[in-house]
Amino acid sequence: MDDVDREMPGAIVEEFLQRERGTRALLDELEQLSIEGNNEEVRNRIREFADSSRNVFFAVALSLTNSKHFFGDVESQLGVGAADRLRDLADTYPTLAEPFGIVRMEVANDRKNPMTGMDVTTSYHAEEEVPLIAYTAHSGEMALHESRGSPQEVLQSASYLVQATNDALEAALDQDHSVNTDELSELIDRREQLESELGQLRDRIDELRRKPVGDE
Repeated sequence: MDDVDREMPGAIVEEFLQRERGTRALLDELEQLSIEGNNEEVRNRIREFADSSRNVFFAVALSLTNSKHFFGDVESQLGVGAADRLRDLADTYPTLAEPFGIVRMEVANDRKNPMTGMDVTTSYHAEEEVPLIAYTAHSGEMALHESRGSPQEVLQSASYLVQATNDALEAALDQDHSVNTDELSELIDRREQLESELGQLRDRIDELRRKPVGDE
């Protein structure tokens, strides 16, 4: 709940309770849009909500996480009744938990459409003797980017991203900026995962070199 440490839970919840009826009407509209698959519109509407009503937005976003810690803080400051009204949001609008969570990340951490997953399919182009990889990056239910290419083309895109990561870290070091513990820990995990995948890639390339594709 670091993103609202400056605003005591009781304060943001009191503002929500004052505007509960209008907020629930908005959530009803957003839920219907989500059911219809209008994911980009849902996210844009939530962004507008966050811009115009920051405290109420955070009260809703935190409620939708179904956080016992948050509800406990609300109970201690405003009583069980207020906490139960927030718990009802999580029960009533479960489909909105993910888009609100993503926009909360955007607002609190200066992100834009953070990637949460990727769908990948593979095929093979027999005439060119080249495997093909089709992938779609997602931020929640919203597709961000679709592409299709050969393994070396996909790895070229990956190398650009690794290079960009190195550039960002180098700039932080040059400017004597710190990196928080959570980010550094996750960064180490990602590096180890990348090294593991590169090890498997090395083995498969060695195998292909011993028996090139198309060799009978």
